[in-house]
Amino acid sequence: MTALRILAEAAWPDPDAREPEPLPPLPGFAASSFNPLVAETAERCLRARHGAAPAPGRTALLLASAGGDRATARAIDEAAADTARRMPPLLFFQSNPNAVLGHIAARWGLTGPVVAITPAQPPPPGRVPQDALDLAELLLADGDADQVLVIAAEQADDADDAEGPDGTDRAVALLVTTV
Repeated sequence: MTALRILAEAAWPDPDAREPEPLPPLPGFAASSFNPLVAETAERCLRARHGAAPAPGRTALLLASAGGDRATARAIDEAAADTARRMPPLLFFQSNPNAVLGHIAARWGLTGPVVAITPAQPPPPGRVPQDALDLAELLLADGDADQVLVIAAEQADDADDAEGPDGTDRAVALLVTTV
């Protein structure tokens, strides 16, 4: 395999911040912090490299998450169990992890492939799983993209599932290309 070169990186929460700031809302996504987490981390990484949208070249998007959007899954389960309540259509839309990737691609003019995976081995918080880096290399080697935005995101929706000691959602993004 070819070695990857990191063009830019970003993390949520900011490792230099004393306390995590609230995630900015993401229009069209409700009931969960997962999609705003992914979008904000991607935004920070792309801004670090390109400044403002659009991003030049063919950029693929790759999302890796061991837990996925647990809050939306729970909201769908609760809505489905309550037969007196109508299921909100927005929950079905945002339950697809590619929905937030489509939002990022549209906002930044990204024209590469869009992929979402569950890694075989969840990485430590703040790290990109090796599966995702291997897939990024394949996307670049196949000529499907000039660069790949790899995002690893995990939602901490209660103290038992916390990714960190403070129960904070965590994500990291790397914009990579070949050496």
